[in-house]
Amino acid sequence: MRILSVSNFYETHGGGLERVAGHLCREFTRAGHTATWAACDNDTLPEGPASLLPLRCMNWLERKTGLPMPIPGPGPVWRLWQGVRAHDLIVIHDALYASSIAAMLMARVARKPTVLIQHIGSITFARPALSRLMALANRLVTQPMMKAADRLVFISATVRDELVGPGSPLPSRLVFNGVDSEVFHPDPREDRQALRDQLEVPANAQLAIFVGRYVEKKGLDVLREVARLRPDMQFAMIGKGPLDPASWGLGNVHDLGPLDQRRLARIYRAGDMLLLPSVGEGFPLVVQEAMACGLPVVTGDVTARADPGASAFLRGVRIELDDVKASAQRCSEAIDQLTLAPQDPEAMAHYAHATYNWAAMAREIIRPG
Repeated sequence: MRILSVSNFYETHGGGLERVAGHLCREFTRAGHTATWAACDNDTLPEGPASLLPLRCMNWLERKTGLPMPIPGPGPVWRLWQGVRAHDLIVIHDALYASSIAAMLMARVARKPTVLIQHIGSITFARPALSRLMALANRLVTQPMMKAADRLVFISATVRDELVGPGSPLPSRLVFNGVDSEVFHPDPREDRQALRDQLEVPANAQLAIFVGRYVEKKGLDVLREVARLRPDMQFAMIGKGPLDPASWGLGNVHDLGPLDQRRLARIYRAGDMLLLPSVGEGFPLVVQEAMACGLPVVTGDVTARADPGASAFLRGVRIELDDVKASAQRCSEAIDQLTLAPQDPEAMAHYAHATYNWAAMAREIIRPG
């Protein structure tokens, strides 16, 4: 089968959605399908996951607001149309992107079957106008896109419940992201202290790890306030984006930038917790990868309920981007609770390895019916 995947960016952009799209393209190829990946080409093109259909896009909205909303011009739209016509199945990642909307309309015209993978639900921003705009967009765009899809897939139970609700006549599947168990796993042989020494983590200090785009919805303002409240801790920041942790002027915050997957897994194994105070997420891939390494997780309460089976392993916190101080205080209290009642890392890693599988996800995505 010829499968065209459509996402906002390629995985080199650094976001979780893009990484999921890349993993699925690899699995489609391994399963013997012909996989093509259409996405905005503003970043370095990735190697190997599929044949690429790069789209030249404007990306001013992300620079202004942190929202990764690239807009393709007429030429790229025509290339996308040609791609849709040449494939047997169109897999679309999230409803609100311009390329996603275009691909859905084109698929309907060309009578090509579609799978819509909805990663996120609503997002509450610190600026009320953005929150209202997001709610309006979900009502006017996301809902019609979900109804137009031949198959609807959610990667989070909380997003599914928000967007379709219990008893909805709209059929959908809940399919969790996978984890590369060869990379993300506990390793008792690794010299954990040596890596902490490389990061200049003082003896007896807790190391909290953040992984993600440096944007507002990831809770960067909350994390900055937590770091200010907890000078007894160290914070390793892994990612990139328009916000700059180095500008915070906090000596216990270390910006490591983007890391490859094996280096990231080693950082997980050297840490004491993943701290992800984000909002509007589905089920961030980094949470699943941290679990697979046996790393405790403090995250938003909505994210902590994304997989009911994993909730026992996750410490959920109510995050309000318009009340940074209160959210940071709740994170600090959750960190202390985690210290008093630590999770079982072996049980957590075992659950992640048994539950999250890329090949199984890819098969379920393209399964008819």
